[in-house]
Amino acid sequence: MKPRWPLPLAAVVLLAAVALWPVTGRTWMAQAGTVASPPGSDRARDAAARVRPALERDLAAAALRLGAPVFVRIFKAERELEVWLDDGSRFRLFRTYPICTWSGTLGPKLRQGDGQSPEGFYRVGRGQLNPRSQYHLSFNLGYPNAYDRAHRRTGDFLMVHGSCVSIGCYAMGDAGIEEIYTLLDAALANGQREAQVHAFPFRFDRRPEDSWRHEPWADFWRNLREGDQAFARTGRPPRISVAAQRYAVSETTTPAR
Repeated sequence: MKPRWPLPLAAVVLLAAVALWPVTGRTWMAQAGTVASPPGSDRARDAAARVRPALERDLAAAALRLGAPVFVRIFKAERELEVWLDDGSRFRLFRTYPICTWSGTLGPKLRQGDGQSPEGFYRVGRGQLNPRSQYHLSFNLGYPNAYDRAHRRTGDFLMVHGSCVSIGCYAMGDAGIEEIYTLLDAALANGQREAQVHAFPFRFDRRPEDSWRHEPWADFWRNLREGDQAFARTGRPPRISVAAQRYAVSETTTPAR
């Protein structure tokens, strides 16, 4: 006669696993206050499912739509990241997110290991999105760009990501990056080839040049200000190139895909 204990034991194990799931499934991410998905899930998909309904509601209220081209601006001193969306004629500010933290000081990143968060004009394509980031979700800024390389600057994997730790990156917290990533992912999936990301030391319209004209990076910041002013005049991200080791900024009034 076969022993009868294996079946009750299996049932006990199954019941224990079911009982534990609500705990393990919700607390997989150790960091307090984060929004996480269970191991093995698609983080980007799950994040979009969480934030998309509210995003679509808020976008519709602003006469904008999910999937429209995106433009991102970062301001170090103010610890703010802006997301702008194209309404068909110009880009309009949709939301300003607090930057949880960035590292280093005001000024550009110069070399690998200096701990600086970069400043400059960057572009993000679909291949730069990272849905499996160590910091929840992230996208690569594309540092070093042509300007950085012209100045022999080094470094890699400079990201905008979740969590609230930074060694050269811009950390947005998990809730913030879920919305930012979803907006960017939708735009790139809908035909935008690259989204511009402009990283500034501070808001130039709030700091007169007299307050920083003697700083070591004043000439570099004047060059960055050209891009800020071009966007303010046209409502569209300018065309950016590099010539003679400087950013060359050209205003544009037509949609750029």
